[in-house]
Amino acid sequence: MRLPSIRLVDARVASLHRWPVKSLGGEPVDRLAIDERGGAGDRAHALFDVFKDRPRRLTVRQVPRMLRWSAGYGAVEVPLGNPPPPTVTGPDGRSYGWDDIKLPGVLAEDLGRPVTLRRDLALMQDLPDSLLVTFGASHRAVEAALGPLDPLRWRTNIHVEADAEPFAELGWEGLELRVGTARLALLHPCERCVIPTRDPATAERRPDLLRWLHAEHATMFGINARALAPARIAVGDPVELYAA
Repeated sequence: MRLPSIRLVDARVASLHRWPVKSLGGEPVDRLAIDERGGAGDRAHALFDVFKDRPRRLTVRQVPRMLRWSAGYGAVEVPLGNPPPPTVTGPDGRSYGWDDIKLPGVLAEDLGRPVTLRRDLALMQDLPDSLLVTFGASHRAVEAALGPLDPLRWRTNIHVEADAEPFAELGWEGLELRVGTARLALLHPCERCVIPTRDPATAERRPDLLRWLHAEHATMFGINARALAPARIAVGDPVELYAA
């Protein structure tokens, strides 16, 4: 049964991103396969250290310099079940395959701690089994208050341009988003941590960003979603909002 539409004017996917290694830079893509776990290959890999005698998955919270590294699968449409090992590129421009025996040592030297590399096809988002959807109007509202900001700070998967009010998405919990033929259940707004306060290129910190979000929008930006079935989405796909 087709659900009643809540009108979004001129709503389209403006960009798609996948982040092969958690907390490293990622890559834009024209198409993205999705299922209930998230985007194909998104956060399928991570760096770990040891904290209080236990393995700890590292993020920018512990090591801001991770942002100076990036990872990508290249110009391929990554399959849902078994993404290839990514290529990891350091601040000096040198690249290494994920399986390169030199990579853990190079990372350890640059990040200042021993690390191990892990792969998990269940994916390793902060919120399991999810995609992050953001909206251009909300990003521009933050820029109007704080000045130009790289939208990669939000580490989104699906970025949408629509004729909607800034931060309207914070009230869409429980609704359904249609992206092309894909159906996404909207879970809840995304509560932001300190990671977006770091410039994605330099790792320089902007603490006023989190303070502004806290004061104006209870620290929320974007909305978490979950695919209801395997699908493929693409830049330019129409986006529609439906009541539950």
